[in-house]
Amino acid sequence: MADTSDDILLREIDEELQQEKYSELWKAYGNYIIGVILAIVLGVGGYQGWRSYDLSTRQEQSVRFAAAMDAIAEKPEDARKTFAKIADEVSGGYGLMAQFQNAGLLAKNGDKSASAAVYAKISSDTSIDPIYQDLAIILGALNELDQADPTALSAKLAPLRATENPWRHSATELTALLAIRTGDKKAARELLTALTNDATAPSGMKTRVSEIIAQIGK
Repeated sequence: MADTSDDILLREIDEELQQEKYSELWKAYGNYIIGVILAIVLGVGGYQGWRSYDLSTRQEQSVRFAAAMDAIAEKPEDARKTFAKIADEVSGGYGLMAQFQNAGLLAKNGDKSASAAVYAKISSDTSIDPIYQDLAIILGALNELDQADPTALSAKLAPLRATENPWRHSATELTALLAIRTGDKKAARELLTALTNDATAPSGMKTRVSEIIAQIGK
């Protein structure tokens, strides 16, 4: 999903080869990004959900949610349907987590369009904390990275790159991958280099970003 050839090769190879190179980069790093982000949202979202309900309601919803979580390994589609149902019936923390889980399982099953639609719904929900709206934008962008208009998607991610935004590092990395996709290696390198020099960026991300810089070359 990202073109890693140098400027000369960019003028010589065709679009099919560019797409192949981009796919190799995303295969190498995409799952890692998704895993890190989902781990964060489940931790933060779980805490939010725990605060949102009285004890009896929380217990009932936690049982349903836990059962769906347990079913993911053996019956992922049944688990997804349960999450979708919880999302429809429950507001607040568990409902929000169920939406994220539903979207994640849709993506894992290859239905990226449906997954992106769920994330879009979350990102437009003004009743939830902006941190979750922004997270939905990040995860939705992951699903659309190889097919959406790069300029439009970069513009959508731009506000999340603000210094005070907790998702700024992921937004910057995704913006760099979009730049690679369009062949703008200079912009991609500048964004990725800024991440490696950012003391607040996660160490794992810095390692990954350094490898991407090495792959795209000069």
